[in-house]
Amino acid sequence: MLQRDMELLVFGHSGRVVLFFPTRMARFYDYENWGIIEVLREQLEKGYLQIYCVDSVDSESFYNQAVEPSKRIIRHMEYERYIIDEVMPFIRKKNNTDFMEVAGCSMGAFHAANIGLKHPGLFNKVICMSGRYDLTRLIGDFKDLFDGYRDENIYYNSPMQFIGNIHNTDIVDKLRSSEYIFAIGETDPFVDNNHEFTQLLWEKGIPNNLYVWDNYAHKARYWRQMVQLYL
Repeated sequence: MLQRDMELLVFGHSGRVVLFFPTRMARFYDYENWGIIEVLREQLEKGYLQIYCVDSVDSESFYNQAVEPSKRIIRHMEYERYIIDEVMPFIRKKNNTDFMEVAGCSMGAFHAANIGLKHPGLFNKVICMSGRYDLTRLIGDFKDLFDGYRDENIYYNSPMQFIGNIHNTDIVDKLRSSEYIFAIGETDPFVDNNHEFTQLLWEKGIPNNLYVWDNYAHKARYWRQMVQLYL
């Protein structure tokens, strides 16, 4: 898959599993360093929750300006295969729960939404905090990460693009069986993207909840509050 070693951290010993994606180009230990894991200590110690903080290859994929956009998306797809083929079996070996969540903040929210919607039925709950859901768009100071280039791989990794064109009723029914939570600050540059995306999900008959927080809310101190409410 990735042809290199990858690291992750596991917190807790049993309970509902949370696969937790890091923020933009961040590391597997950042949520611990930012106190986000600490606020969940009671749930972790009591065996209600088990969190798997995975590492990122964003600097090798979406943010790697040294390679062509077509290679950036391929590297991301290799990362996704690593998650599906290596991380998920590792999780199942350690925890036999039948309830799995996927979550992330900022770019991690994109990862959570993308993998959750592309693999319906894999996760019971998808929690996305401060994210954007189409990396091809210019949003404020945030650029199109593919520099105008488009191909099928990019399309199928752009939730705002592919979700509206899913017409297979079996797939849509599986998507409807999961819970979707989106949280975003009212002054976050991605707030309109969140409104549009959650409305698109509703139009496909996929229930979801959008929570708009005061101010920017795109910082660790807000995420510490969000995880206590939504995970």
